[in-house]
Amino acid sequence: MLVEVKIGALIMDPNSNSPIVVLKGVDSDTVLPIWVGAFEANAIALEIEKIVPQRPMTHDLIRNLITEIGLKVSRVIISDLRENTFYAVIELTDEDGKVLTIDARPSDAIALALRADSAIFAEQKVLDISSASTASEPDLESETPPPAEDWPDLIG
Repeated sequence: MLVEVKIGALIMDPNSNSPIVVLKGVDSDTVLPIWVGAFEANAIALEIEKIVPQRPMTHDLIRNLITEIGLKVSRVIISDLRENTFYAVIELTDEDGKVLTIDARPSDAIALALRADSAIFAEQKVLDISSASTASEPDLESETPPPAEDWPDLIG
């Protein structure tokens, strides 16, 4: 089952000093934190802030290429979580409705979805694994993100 999510916040993990994209359920209280690289976080932040660089960045180039060849980013899906690594797919649709699925890192998929105004989804199993791994590791409680209501609401 797919759960639609949106970007709830883009924050820094105080323990690792790594950026975290916090995905929140559109119709639920679901929260899914995904640690991402600094460059990917920057690409996401630029699009959230609607800052247009002088020259196209990589995700802009990919969006432009997809559009020019007659495809549309229909949605992205955070599809799996294995060994603490998230996986995603980008679904592209042609004019006839044929779907092409491409493997991607979640950060790249999210950055592209923002640029293409596409929906973002997470597989329910990913949400289950993520919440179970957080709950089953009491030794890491100091390293887990605070509850959603304690996170700064950086994004409206």
